[in-house]
Amino acid sequence: MTDRPDLSTLPSYKAPKRSLFSARKLALMASVVAGLGAATYGFSPTHNPADLFTTPAHAQVNNEVKKVQQPVGFADIVERVKPSVISVKVNIREKVAKDDSGNNEDSPFQPGSPMERFFRRFGGPDGLPPGLRGGPRGGGVVTGQGSGFFISADGFAVTNNHVVDGADKVEVTTDDGKTYSAKVIGTDPRTDLALIKVEGGSNFQFAKLSDTKPRIGDWVLAVGNPFGLGGTVTAGIVSASGRDIGNGPYDDFIQIDAPVNKGNSGGPAFDVSGEVMGVNTAIYSPSGGSVGIAFSIPAQTVKSVVAQLKDKGSVSRGWIGVQIQPVTSDIADSLGMKKAEGALVAEPQANGPAAKAGIESGDVITAVNGEPVKDARELARTIGGLAPGNAVKLNVLHKGQDKTVNLTLGQLPNNLEAKADTDNNGDKGNSSRGTDVPKLGLTVAPANSVAGAGKEGVVVTEVDPKSAAAERGFKEGDVILEVAGKTVGTAGEVRDAITAARNDNKNSVLMRVKSGGSSRFVAVPLAKG
Repeated sequence: MTDRPDLSTLPSYKAPKRSLFSARKLALMASVVAGLGAATYGFSPTHNPADLFTTPAHAQVNNEVKKVQQPVGFADIVERVKPSVISVKVNIREKVAKDDSGNNEDSPFQPGSPMERFFRRFGGPDGLPPGLRGGPRGGGVVTGQGSGFFISADGFAVTNNHVVDGADKVEVTTDDGKTYSAKVIGTDPRTDLALIKVEGGSNFQFAKLSDTKPRIGDWVLAVGNPFGLGGTVTAGIVSASGRDIGNGPYDDFIQIDAPVNKGNSGGPAFDVSGEVMGVNTAIYSPSGGSVGIAFSIPAQTVKSVVAQLKDKGSVSRGWIGVQIQPVTSDIADSLGMKKAEGALVAEPQANGPAAKAGIESGDVITAVNGEPVKDARELARTIGGLAPGNAVKLNVLHKGQDKTVNLTLGQLPNNLEAKADTDNNGDKGNSSRGTDVPKLGLTVAPANSVAGAGKEGVVVTEVDPKSAAAERGFKEGDVILEVAGKTVGTAGEVRDAITAARNDNKNSVLMRVKSGGSSRFVAVPLAKG
């Protein structure tokens, strides 16, 4: 074998530039290629190209791939649960109201009602519920569409109250395309649930309400009738639980990200066991379509409400007769509490169960029947979930001391708001300027010196817009009834109570304030010095 010539000695030879790839990297790349089988094909004399797909090595790779978990599919679940889902169509005699400009506003809800406000916040641009758009204006018939699902073979089905509220005619269409008439058995506006009964059929496939609480991250399938399309399935996960969306004291929604649109209302949200974890009731929708934020009523709530609707057509809830508010960190500090938890009693209703049992303004309810109360919403849900007539034991923080109160629940009145004394709604313009309380940025005058302000407390006649009181929402005309647990009737008594709180090293002082016909507690930070 002859020696190779030294090309570098030739006149025309130029040494190559150094490659970006090192010899080591090139070797590594070659080994990877060889590992994929290309090198074997290039250099093995015993295999042809077709042999590459029939070798034992390839068979082993196939077996290993089969062992890898495949992406989750929902076809088997959908095939089993979809026949239980129905499309709900309603006819509603349109009620025409006029706004301040004289324009017609066609809404199926009472103006100013919680559900009307709710859908103006969470519904489409015009605030109406799914499907209730279009149709003749000016007193005609509005056609609406929603969803629902059977809960028994004999035709009982669940949907939303807002889907069938005020309906003159209700029809349902099953998954196989058959249409039936239905009647409304009962509704519960507070949870937005309704029970209907299909007529003229039997042996319907039905869904089971889940007994378990979903976990955040669980798969969820929404089945319903978006935009009237019917039989539509979407998938997502549970995004959150215990959501309060401002619809009322019983808010406890499951948040899901499965695409839910107008017309899905009343339809079920299934878990991967094929059981209903919730009833889809609302979406957050700046655009009017799905943005991945939908809210479902938990199955446990549905069970409780539907059982009462089936039994008597309405829902009865326990009631103790108190106006309550959350315990903020400032309020907790002013009361000497270590944690901001429980429900603060702003005012017990006269002759209500709580008042009769000795519960007073400023008390904090911390537990019901031994179960801790996290916040005011949890207290409302807990009491509302108990039947009227039940005996309950409440743990109460009263003037810094723990005590136990036993009472019998009344029945929640139809009027949700227990109004306080409204004597302070009169003319406030006849008051004198009042006396400054400089540490708070307030000017106050005795209530009995101000026309229409009542006889108790001191009236706020002026608020420094840069003060802590202004930041806490104080306004002219508010009546301060108590400061640091002491009743006040003069500016001097207000100052004395503030001085006592400061001497006790309090960072804030708690005031009971009457405003707009109801009372509340406000914790105002104390200025140093």
